[in-house]
Amino acid sequence: MAEKFFSEKNLKFTLYDVHNVESLLKHERFSDYNKESFDMVLDTAKNIAVNFMYPLYSEMDKNPPEYTGSTIKVNKAVKEYMLTSGEGGWINATFPPEHGGQQMPLSLFNACMFIFASANYSLSVYPGLISGAASLIYNYGTEELQKKYAEVMVTGRWQGTMALTEPEAGSSLSDVKTSATPTDKGYYLIDGAKTFISAGDHDNAENIVHLMLARVKGAPAGVKGLSLFVVPKYRLTESGALEFNDVNCAGCYHKMGYRGAPIAQLSMGESDDCRGYLVGKENMGLTYMFLMMNEARINVGLGAAAIASAAYYSALEYTKERTQGRNSLEKDPLKPQIPIIEHADIKRMLLQQRAIVEGSLSLMVYAGKLVDLSRISSGEEKEHYELLLELLTPIVKTYPSEMGIVSTSLAIQCLGGYGYSSEFPVEQYMRDARIHPIHEGTTGIQGMDLLGRKVTMKKGAAVKIYLDEIKKTTDEASLYSDLKPYATQLNDALTLWKTVTNGLLGIAAKGEIDLFLADATLYLEFSGIICLAWQWLIQGTAVLKMIQNSPSGSDLNFAEGKLFTMRYFFEYELPKIHGLSIRLKNADGLTLKMKPEFFED
Repeated sequence: MAEKFFSEKNLKFTLYDVHNVESLLKHERFSDYNKESFDMVLDTAKNIAVNFMYPLYSEMDKNPPEYTGSTIKVNKAVKEYMLTSGEGGWINATFPPEHGGQQMPLSLFNACMFIFASANYSLSVYPGLISGAASLIYNYGTEELQKKYAEVMVTGRWQGTMALTEPEAGSSLSDVKTSATPTDKGYYLIDGAKTFISAGDHDNAENIVHLMLARVKGAPAGVKGLSLFVVPKYRLTESGALEFNDVNCAGCYHKMGYRGAPIAQLSMGESDDCRGYLVGKENMGLTYMFLMMNEARINVGLGAAAIASAAYYSALEYTKERTQGRNSLEKDPLKPQIPIIEHADIKRMLLQQRAIVEGSLSLMVYAGKLVDLSRISSGEEKEHYELLLELLTPIVKTYPSEMGIVSTSLAIQCLGGYGYSSEFPVEQYMRDARIHPIHEGTTGIQGMDLLGRKVTMKKGAAVKIYLDEIKKTTDEASLYSDLKPYATQLNDALTLWKTVTNGLLGIAAKGEIDLFLADATLYLEFSGIICLAWQWLIQGTAVLKMIQNSPSGSDLNFAEGKLFTMRYFFEYELPKIHGLSIRLKNADGLTLKMKPEFFED
């Protein structure tokens, strides 16, 4: 039997019972789908994951990409997977029909991406990167760019990338130095370097098409002067042939995890012949990028939750089979040893993993549904969903990313010394998981985004919507006697959150912005725990509705397990906010006052 890396039962429960994605089907945009087609899509994703992706998981880690001096050699299965993704319509599944897509709800698509990422995260990113790049071209590029590049990209023959980061700029996009010089020939000459570009070059694609940020000569300083360009490794000639576009692969980074996908160093314009094709208008590049950024950051959180899911199920299987020790009351050493899952501390660690994984998955599906709802709405209703998504995105990206590391570490702990060895997959899961707090905006950036921008935008309109949504949940949960205490706990947590938030906003109002943002990362952690408690209360309500139908056997065990995990989150995880609130209320500026020289020996 293939190793289990996700729960099909929980995934469908989250989609249908918790977040009612079937409700989307009444809208014209999604009218081509029904419950049966949803299940068929999920079954197809599962078959690809089980039969093709997972068997390659360890192999791609043990035989990582190799820089050849001009390109990067990757596992030959990458090409097959990219083409399979193109032929199966996975790359452009969410695109509208006029762009060759199936207009699949993002909530359903993300569920499939969760399956793929839990099977083999490194392999799953190749078509995802194509999708993001092609989407930018379809949304903002000319018809010519769409036909020349996007239409081929979605077949899986050409790799797409997002080329933002530079060696000296890192996350500070305002310091991007790659230049774009206009010509009178319909293109710009690109000169510069990019680094840490996922799938930035490899030998399993016929072409690599970069969506690249660069600064047009004379553009304003900072992010306002960035433009977006299509910069292919091979450009198309008038005859339709491919010719080298002066985009050179200068190296490949060797990583602690996530080894199946190359991270490239690029150099453009070494021969002064790198041509870039403007997407949209000059100086609007970052605006275009950020219109796609919410979905990219959701994908990061999704990948982190998926890896944690795989590690959890590996640990769960091991703890059911591994025997060691006896019940603490059993004094007879001749009695047989018991499975370690019988020990309370093992159950605690498994509960924490399940709480992180299933709470994060619920948040992922919810975020995807908000995107779907925004696409079928207009006016104030559309703004409602978009504001809520804007506020939640830093949490959606960060909570699974940071807590996924905790979760995979607990999986290792469950296996003991075996978990620390490469004979079992959990050590690879932990190495793979470590990238997620870094890419698509570090945790520190997400904290400043949440506190410095999202909480205050539109005079707190997003916060009001968020609090109203949680109140709907607590009001409904309070109707059930078993859930009322947890609804009360969540309401109390929100009161504390408002107190802390208002205190920090008071500091900002005094103009002390550095002090206001000094502990933004802790504020994000504080907010994330409360947000996940909300998701668990939604799940708890859905479980009690399920129990009213008198489930039996495995369904009853699933329901009871859900309730225990919800209780675990409220009794073990939610109380952590009190320690964080003490620190967040104490505006002494400790880290600001610490001087660099004080770190010296």
